[in-house]
Amino acid sequence: MSPSLNANVSSASKDEGAGVSPQNKVSWSSFLKSIASFNGDLSSMTAPPFILGTLSLTEFSAYWTQHPSVFVAPAAEQDPAKRALLVLKWFLSTLKPSYSTRNDKYGSEKKPLNPFLGELFLGKWEDEAGTTELVSEQLEGYNGQKASFSRTIHIKQIGHALLTLSSHNDETYLITLPNIHIEGLIYGKPFVELNGCTYISSSSGYVSRIDYSGKGWVSGKKNSFTATMYPTGKEKDILYSVEGQWPETFTIREGSGKHGTVIDTFNARTQPITPLIVPPLSQQDPWEANKAWEKVITAITKGDMDTTNAEKTKLENAQRELRRKEQSEGREWQRRFFSRGDRAEEWWEKLARGCAGERIESEKTGGVWRFDKNKAESARRPFHEGVTPF
Repeated sequence: MSPSLNANVSSASKDEGAGVSPQNKVSWSSFLKSIASFNGDLSSMTAPPFILGTLSLTEFSAYWTQHPSVFVAPAAEQDPAKRALLVLKWFLSTLKPSYSTRNDKYGSEKKPLNPFLGELFLGKWEDEAGTTELVSEQLEGYNGQKASFSRTIHIKQIGHALLTLSSHNDETYLITLPNIHIEGLIYGKPFVELNGCTYISSSSGYVSRIDYSGKGWVSGKKNSFTATMYPTGKEKDILYSVEGQWPETFTIREGSGKHGTVIDTFNARTQPITPLIVPPLSQQDPWEANKAWEKVITAITKGDMDTTNAEKTKLENAQRELRRKEQSEGREWQRRFFSRGDRAEEWWEKLARGCAGERIESEKTGGVWRFDKNKAESARRPFHEGVTPF
C-alpha cells in the first residue's frame, strides 16, 4: 500500500477559492499548487490546517455501524440468499455516513487526520439489538489511498473488508471499496462523489454488484447507484435489485429492474442513528484517537491554526522516531487487536471469483489482517505499557 498522487491541474477559473475565507486564500492557492506537483504517499500530503477535520480516519470505522440493528440483521436470517441481501442493504446504509457526514455537518468535506501506526478507536452501541462493540486499530503507517488530481481528486481505495457471520459457520463476505472523487476543490468547497463499481461476494454463493454514478447517468440525479444480486457466476440470473441515491433513499426489489416487486426501502436521511458510546477522555489510553489528537482537535475547534500545525507536527515527528528506533532494533510494532490472517490466498481465490478486476494486493497492506479474538480478550489499558505516541 504505497499511495501516490500524480497531478495535472487545468487552468483555474475566476471562481477559484470562492468558498475560502479571505485570510486563508493565500494558503489555499499554495495548497493547490503543491498538489499539482505532488507524487508520493498520500498520507504525507500536507493540507492547510483550516480544511482539517477533527476526526481521525480510525474513527471512520464507526460509520459502518451507525445503524446497529441493520448491521446485525443478517446474523438472525436463516435463508442464505436473504442473508446476502441483508448484507447488501447494510453496506448501502453505510455510504451516507461514510461519505457525506462531514459535508452535512460543516458545509464541505474536511480532510481527516492521518492515523498513526497503533492508533486505536474503541466504543460501543446499545440498542434493541443489544450491545455492538467497535474496535478500530491502525495496522500500517499509511491510509491505503492512491490519488490523482485534475480539478478533482480521484482516489482509489486500496484494500478490502471482510465480514464474517460466526452464527452461520463463519460465512464470509468479501467487500470491495468504491472509488472516491473529491469535487469542488478549486472553489474551496470540497465534497465527495462515488464512481465505478464495487462487489460483495459471499462464501454462501452470492454476489452483489453496485454501480455508482456521481452525475446520475441512470436517474439524472447525482450520487445515484444501482445494484444487483445474483448467484456467483450467474450475473444474468438477478434475484434482487436496488436503486436510489446513497445519501437519500433507495428501493429494494425482488427480481430485475423497476418492474420487480418492492420488498423494502431505506431512507438514509430519516433512519435514526444510534449514538456511539466512547470512554471519557480521562479514561482513555494515550493510543486512543481522541486522547492522542486532543490538543490538535482543540486547536482546530478554536481556529488556532498555529497551534494545530505545531501539535500535529509534534505527534508526526514522534511517530517517525518510533519507526526509526524499531528499524534499528530489528523489531516490528505489536498490534493489540489484529493479526495477519493465514490462508489468505485460499479464501481470496474462492471469494474473488465474483469480483471482476479485483486483486488482493496484500503486499500494499502489510498483509491480510483479521480480528484476533485471543488478543482482544487479553487487551487492557494501558495498551503499550511505558510507550506513548508522543
